[in-house]
Amino acid sequence: MISVYGAGYIGGRYCQMYDDTLIMHRDQRKPATKELLYFISTVDNFNIHTDITLDVETNLKVLCETLDYCREDVVINFISSWFVYGECELPAKEDSLCNPKGFYSITKKCAEDLIIDFCKTYDVKYRILRLCNVVGGLDRKASPQKNAIAHMINLLKSGEDVTLYNDGRVYRDIMHVDDVCRAINTVISLGELNSIYNIGSGQMTSLGDIIRTAKHFLQSDSNIISKSAVTQDMFLDSTKLRALGFQPRISTTEIIRELCTN
Repeated sequence: MISVYGAGYIGGRYCQMYDDTLIMHRDQRKPATKELLYFISTVDNFNIHTDITLDVETNLKVLCETLDYCREDVVINFISSWFVYGECELPAKEDSLCNPKGFYSITKKCAEDLIIDFCKTYDVKYRILRLCNVVGGLDRKASPQKNAIAHMINLLKSGEDVTLYNDGRVYRDIMHVDDVCRAINTVISLGELNSIYNIGSGQMTSLGDIIRTAKHFLQSDSNIISKSAVTQDMFLDSTKLRALGFQPRISTTEIIRELCTN
């Protein structure tokens, strides 16, 4: 059994897919089992405008309160994000120098560092999993800040205009939530302890291609508007993950079709 902290979009789907999980109450810090899967986190870099302490309180304070009960004989599997890399040479590798920007990104990298230092201090084992852009399934909180791909496809469904930065020439590493959960389970089952793993497809996908394909599938009347902006491309080196035998099962086309029909 594994104690799961944070059963939202990804964590909730993981618990649906795998039976050996025990969801921790949102106020519970002490794990019920010897292995943890920790999802608790904010999700974007925009809280600085509305609640400047939220990223620190959620990503660091709650984590430290949980670590306080993990001083011996546990394995911590921590869900991190590609955002910790910031601007770096692509594809981003687990040993790439991280240069995060924004409170969310910075606190996620800080959380990784806290876990590593804590585990060295108390001889506790850990794995850190850095997730790509997760799409597909049911994300009821999709917005321009979180799961923007699903949000834009929802705009297409309702005939509203969609704005793409730089005519959609923005590239991301995307993977279906079910494949992400399978990858997480693969790392938990087979991955080395005290290691970092990228969870991604290892492929660059154009946001413009996704939205135009969705518009075609939907026969949407929405206008696609281009806006100039400084953007950051990202895709992950998934060599370590694939060495464990993992391969994504759901193609980009299948992901788009699902998002168009949900």
